[in-house]
Amino acid sequence: MTTPGRPHDDLTAAFAARQELGPDYDAAFVESVVARVEETVDARMGTHLRTSSELDRRRTQADRKVTITVACVSLGVSIPLTAIAGGTAGFAGLLVAWIGLVLINLGYALWN
Repeated sequence: MTTPGRPHDDLTAAFAARQELGPDYDAAFVESVVARVEETVDARMGTHLRTSSELDRRRTQADRKVTITVACVSLGVSIPLTAIAGGTAGFAGLLVAWIGLVLINLGYALWN
């Protein structure tokens, strides 16, 4: 079994043991070295996968917060914009204002 963080020392000891045992034990030696390398790779990949899944979770939460913020700002802006556009330019103003709001939200949705 490998010592975490010290695979080099384990491999050095394995090579020394192989020299003492001779060529009759080459297959067992190779299997032992391969097992140790696989354990080391698995341990490192497990750490990497845990780290990357945590980053993905945080990124998803941040994206969700931004989406909610864009939706709330759009709703907050739409009320006074509707009043100003409707009072100033009538139906044409309303149409332009709401088309602009829809395009902004559609652009954000497609970009994100």
